[in-house]
Amino acid sequence: MHRTIDYRGFEIYVELTPAAEDTFNVSFQIKGGTNLEVLGARGGRIALRNGPFTERWAYLVAEIAGQAAIDLLLGPVD
Repeated sequence: MHRTIDYRGFEIYVELTPAAEDTFNVSFQIKGGTNLEVLGARGGRIALRNGPFTERWAYLVAEIAGQAAIDLLLGPVD
């Protein structure tokens, strides 16, 4: 299962893989934007820890983690 979230000129790609009945492992990847050199070789897929999660929690946790990573790279929103 996949979802794409637009945030501050970037796209956060979220991928869920089944772990057990009604639970998922989740990973995300940041792509796009005008500051691709900021991501460099580290723009790969990141697996989130402390799972598996329910579907709803998996998407929420990945979205928040992706947004936090972008905020860290670009600084606060003015």
